[in-house]
Amino acid sequence: MSSPEIETIGDLDLEDRAALRRIPGLSTELQDVTEVEYRQVRLEQVVLVGVWTEGTLRDATRSLEELGRLAETAGALVLDGLIQRRDVPDPATYIGSGKVLELREIVVASDADTVICDGELTPSQLRKLEEKLKVKVVDRTWLILDIFAAHARSREGKAQVSLAQMQYLLPRLRGWGESLSRQAGGAGGGAGGGVGTRGPGETKIETDRRRIRDQVTRLRREIKEMGKARTTQRASRRRRGVPAVAIVGYTNAGKSSLLNRLTGAGVLVDDSLFATLDPTVRKARTPHGRDYTLADTVGFVRHLPHQLVDAFRSTLEEASDADLLMHVVDASDEEPEAQMTAVRSVLAEINAGQIHELVVINKADVAAPDVLARLRRREPHAVVVSARTGEGVTDLLVAIEDALPRPSIPVDVVIPYDRGDLVARIHRDGDVQTSAHVDEGTHLVARVPPNLAPLLTPYLSR
Repeated sequence: MSSPEIETIGDLDLEDRAALRRIPGLSTELQDVTEVEYRQVRLEQVVLVGVWTEGTLRDATRSLEELGRLAETAGALVLDGLIQRRDVPDPATYIGSGKVLELREIVVASDADTVICDGELTPSQLRKLEEKLKVKVVDRTWLILDIFAAHARSREGKAQVSLAQMQYLLPRLRGWGESLSRQAGGAGGGAGGGVGTRGPGETKIETDRRRIRDQVTRLRREIKEMGKARTTQRASRRRRGVPAVAIVGYTNAGKSSLLNRLTGAGVLVDDSLFATLDPTVRKARTPHGRDYTLADTVGFVRHLPHQLVDAFRSTLEEASDADLLMHVVDASDEEPEAQMTAVRSVLAEINAGQIHELVVINKADVAAPDVLARLRRREPHAVVVSARTGEGVTDLLVAIEDALPRPSIPVDVVIPYDRGDLVARIHRDGDVQTSAHVDEGTHLVARVPPNLAPLLTPYLSR
């Protein structure tokens, strides 16, 4: 058989293509930390299942390995990992009805209580898999939503996660257990119910569906109101002419560590996926004294659920409204290029794909030399750093200063010596071309931001 790195689905015979292939090295051991409304995703002992439809075996294996890290972040003990080769996932049972029976045997033998599928299941797929496997079935999307629910801290973050969960739940209520179809109202033909209470009543699933729709409406309204405050803050920074830099990147790429290194922000740094959900905005200053803001954002991941992109849109606007994107890449990953592609895909989805991007290759202290060399060739203008050791941070600060948008309004002014505050602002916020001391004050030829230009009108050189 070909090596995993180059084996493709077209190389396989029919028998091999139908097989469930075990993926070694996925076992983990962590404590359960998650609990969400409607369905407690207590991922205690899980088996992972993926469908390989394209690319190489290594691609499929890496995707399942990432699913294992997601499950680990959610507090799971991963017992086994399986991949089936198919042209497309089975529309009824994801991996094919025959292979579901084999999977059931593995679940029983390993004493697993949950199966996690490496994709987003339809409501019918979820229902049929649970009927046949006799254990809880969770897909990649719900797993990510569950992790977000565990990590959200701020009121806005919790509301955004709740909205995403509700949007996911609505079409899947019927698939999640017979208990959801029990009657919630009505007294049947019995006595004692009173006028208007007899008959079948409203089923619990209908009650749940209506309740979720009401919650979605409420959450959208709350998030919109909270988003207004964030928009006001950004507008205020714009009026002051302060450039905005947003840190983006794959989850666990080291964005928060880099923010702490550059600003001393004291943001949580954790070696787990999606440790940062609530955006942090901090003030920073270039080596030549120019102020800017630096915003940490939620980490991206392959196949980031569209419900999350929609719910977190107000938070992600920190990236889409930025003047500069600092794209942090984890150089310690075996294939960081795939992570970069996933990040840029999400940036395009939130209309941030055209913003100037500064690629920052992080974790240089632990990266393989060949991966670093490959990234340097791919991104020749990137800056290589280590947020942990501080290597390359000085070069990064210079690169940020060079990449920030330049002030747009040219001025030729003589500032009186008693207005040193204005001189300091021109140097801090503007781009000074010449500076000289004359009898009347300080003569400056510069370019300044729009908010500063009106203050200099009285001092324009005649």
